[in-house]
Amino acid sequence: MLPIDAAAHSSRWRRRHPVDKAVLGLGLTLLAISLPPWPGAALVLVTALAVLLGPAGVPGRRLWRAYQVPLGFCVTGALPLLVQVGGADGFLTVAQGGPVRAGELLLRTSAASLGVLLFAFTTPMSDLLPRLVRAGVPAPVVDVALVTYRMSFLLLDSVRRIREAQAARLGHTTRAATWRSLGGLGATAFVRAFDRAARLQSGLAGRGYDGTLRVLVPEARVSVAFTAASGALLAALAALTLVLKGALS
Repeated sequence: MLPIDAAAHSSRWRRRHPVDKAVLGLGLTLLAISLPPWPGAALVLVTALAVLLGPAGVPGRRLWRAYQVPLGFCVTGALPLLVQVGGADGFLTVAQGGPVRAGELLLRTSAASLGVLLFAFTTPMSDLLPRLVRAGVPAPVVDVALVTYRMSFLLLDSVRRIREAQAARLGHTTRAATWRSLGGLGATAFVRAFDRAARLQSGLAGRGYDGTLRVLVPEARVSVAFTAASGALLAALAALTLVLKGALS
């Protein structure tokens, strides 16, 4: 199990309905991309961090490890805005207003990523996917997502075991040995993935699979109080942004 999935299963908000957490987490994401970067996205970023580390109870080290991946994409996307290619001053020069635009983009995307992580760190996929059928998503699409979600963990576990076996047999001592081990790892993982898929199909057929995977979903109700508090927080952030924007301008 990936660290973010383990954190979601042990979250303080695990028993809350996904709609409650979607209103807050995805609402913060929408505010981050729709409000002015300064001070709107900055307020969203601080609020998301406070909720993640406070009421949601996400460990700071685990949050930072998960945040590094989207933050890397945010930085990579902002860097090209710093320069321009071509022009009278040379082939590669500093773009006019580039640092400001890069900073605004980085602020927006990093704040939006925290909103998504808030939802991910508090909502296991096993609680979310089965409920999508009630939301109108076709059942076969949800079944494929469930199977893919499960198979991905099995495949990652197989890759880990193969790497450990290769390392125990000195398969990474030299560069040539490392490349041979990587080739063997890819081939073995490919074969095991097809073998697990075939066994899964046989198991489903033996249990009378009729085209729908039926799973138990934890009982949960949408909390009107939690949803209302989330909406009030989002509205307060939007109002505070507009007030500060007017004062700063």
